[in-house]
Amino acid sequence: MQKKYSDWIAQWLKEAGYTHCFFVAGGNIMHLLESISHHLTCIPVVHEVAAGVAAEYFTATSAKGEKALALVTAGPGLTNIVTALAGAYLESRELLVIGGQVKTSDLNRGEVRQRGIQEVDGVAIAGPLSVVSTRLDAPVSQAEFLALCASTDHGRHGPVFIEMPLDVQGLQLDETQLPKTPATPPSEPQLPPGVLTGADSIKAVAALLAEAKRPAVLIGGGVSHPAAEALAAVAAKHDLPLLTTWNGMDRVPADHPCYFGRPNTWGQRYANLLLQQADVILALGTRLGLQQSGFNWQEFGSVGKVVQVDCDPAELTKGHPRVDVPICDDVNRWMTPFLETVSGRWSEWKQFCEQVKEALPLVEENVTHQGYLSPFRFVERLSMLARADDVVIPCSSGGAFTVMMQIFAQKAGQRIVTNKGLASMGYGLSGAIGAAVANRDRRVLLVEGDGGFSQNLQEVGTVAVNKLNLKMFVFDDSGYASIRMTQRNYFGGRYVGCDLQTGLGLPNWEALFAAYGVPAVRVGVGYENDAQFRARFEAEGPAAFIVTIDPEQTYFPKITSRVTPTGMASNPLHRMSPDLPDDLYRRLAQFL
Repeated sequence: MQKKYSDWIAQWLKEAGYTHCFFVAGGNIMHLLESISHHLTCIPVVHEVAAGVAAEYFTATSAKGEKALALVTAGPGLTNIVTALAGAYLESRELLVIGGQVKTSDLNRGEVRQRGIQEVDGVAIAGPLSVVSTRLDAPVSQAEFLALCASTDHGRHGPVFIEMPLDVQGLQLDETQLPKTPATPPSEPQLPPGVLTGADSIKAVAALLAEAKRPAVLIGGGVSHPAAEALAAVAAKHDLPLLTTWNGMDRVPADHPCYFGRPNTWGQRYANLLLQQADVILALGTRLGLQQSGFNWQEFGSVGKVVQVDCDPAELTKGHPRVDVPICDDVNRWMTPFLETVSGRWSEWKQFCEQVKEALPLVEENVTHQGYLSPFRFVERLSMLARADDVVIPCSSGGAFTVMMQIFAQKAGQRIVTNKGLASMGYGLSGAIGAAVANRDRRVLLVEGDGGFSQNLQEVGTVAVNKLNLKMFVFDDSGYASIRMTQRNYFGGRYVGCDLQTGLGLPNWEALFAAYGVPAVRVGVGYENDAQFRARFEAEGPAAFIVTIDPEQTYFPKITSRVTPTGMASNPLHRMSPDLPDDLYRRLAQFL
């Protein structure tokens, strides 16, 4: 029996584990949308960027291993989703985007600027932000198509963009007319000189650990949850300190006896101090980007050896920070035999780590004027109220984001996803929608600033119409907290376009949520004991909570920089501002 090629595509997607499709309808995807709607659950959103971000977070948080894709039309549909492609690319996350295109007879083929209506070269635009970016000018076999979709099964994850002209979508084909060509096997990356892999790398790390007095393991987002659980069990037996990147935040619960925080330029002060004093840093599944190593990357791990295990050889040899033992391997596969080699015990070092952690509370002194709620105290209490099965989305940039990453105490069983590589405002709401659709039986908590929330506030309608169990916390500080702080610290308080007073248009939040039929509660000091708050927080369905934050709120500790004639100069990770008293610093940084 003949059917449209788009029908075959939809059937193959279902067989490959795709269960949901986030989309904005358009003429150049009319066949694909109709076909997919028979096989997958289709969730319409208002803007294409929300489709991409929601699909990314759906796949990242699905407890059942289900997958979602984004479907966009040609032209503006593709250009609107570019931010989502960039975010998934930088965070090495799986994201399948299928885009429509004009008929093959209407393609400009580079001869003119545009021939077909809404025609832009989606493949060229998506190319630098995708693992694979291709156009199907003719049908391909099931094996070829699914190999394209699974292009990140081997090596580093990232987006896949497949563009399909309208006439190819609508071609009538029976099973005998489908191409039968096999998929091309993936090529193995060539290892640069000096990069280890396999058994040799495990022996090298085992030898380093055998001599180490102060080892520390830094767990990145590339480490799977099962692998992290196995690592945590080994660490507990050997008193081996564990730290996580922001992307690895939910791999180890905060109450694990060997957990010692999240180092970062905006990290936890005690974690930064401890990581910098380690004589062996074992970085697993993290690319050690500049925010992780500090912009003063020359001083990262300066008193020890740095071991990095990553599947991308380019990240191992980029030159910042210094890596003494670069290992190119699938970190989860590599860890299985490696964990069997761990034999030391580092009780004295762990005791020192506990002393540093005890001496440096997470909530430090900051300016919060009367009548406002400290964002640090807010997050501290929110993490206590959160359940172990909650999915937590701490947005991706700004004051709300950094406070969440500094203060939130994760629990075993929680899933926490963010996107700090692109650090785009507006990610939180769309990501939370994807997580809520993927986890209908769990509550999703979103914390986002008013500026970021405003960039995608149209998707409140998506939350409402789908009756998602999503609790949205909006930090209302009348603008862009991080931009305001930068302009205050470096430019003498010359505020430009950062708040209501300088022309930034933000909504009346209670009126906005009321327009979508979403209940909203304004919370302040002592909110955790407010009966109205508790009722909304525990009830099923969507709810919004407006958190009143001081517009002049300070956000410390952090790594500070200073303007120089040649640019910016930054402190190393262990020198967060404000400075610690000299006697305390000497006691807590005795190995530096």
